[in-house]
Amino acid sequence: MDFQDYFELTQLYADYASAVSSGQWELWPEFFTEECSYRLQPRENYDRGFPLATLSFESKGMLKDRVYGIRETLFHDPYYQRHVVGAPVVRKAEGERFECEANYAVFRTKLSELSSVFNVGRYIDVVVRTPEGLKFSSRQVIYDSEMIPNSIIYPI
Repeated sequence: MDFQDYFELTQLYADYASAVSSGQWELWPEFFTEECSYRLQPRENYDRGFPLATLSFESKGMLKDRVYGIRETLFHDPYYQRHVVGAPVVRKAEGERFECEANYAVFRTKLSELSSVFNVGRYIDVVVRTPEGLKFSSRQVIYDSEMIPNSIIYPI
C-alpha cells in the first residue's frame, strides 16, 4: 500500500464519520458498494463466532431502506451523534482491496442533556477501489458492551 492509497483510506474513514455525525443520513449508503454487508454485532457474539447481530444489511438497497425508516417511520426521542474514529490499521492489502480495522467511539447528545458515551468498539472492514473511489464492501461494527441503550436508530 502506498501513501496515496493510505491517504484515500483515511479520508474515507474521516468522511464516513463526518457524514454519520451530521445527520445527513442519505449520505451513508453512498460509502458502500452495491453488493455490500453492514453488520452491527456485540463483541461477545463476534468473538465466539455467533452469527446473531443487532443490525444486518446485505446490500446498498437495504441501507437506503434503513435511511427511509430513520426519516419516515421510526419514532424516537431525537438526539445527535458524534463519531470519533481512530486511524485505520491495514491488516491486508491486495491490489485494489484492503482489509482494515479502526477503533471508534460514538457520543450521544439528547436535547437538554449532557453528552454521554453511546457506543464504543471497532470497525472491521473490507474496502475496495471502485470508479467512484474507495468504498466499503463489508463493514462489521463490533461494539464492546453487551448493553446498549434502548435501541440503535442511526448508523454507527
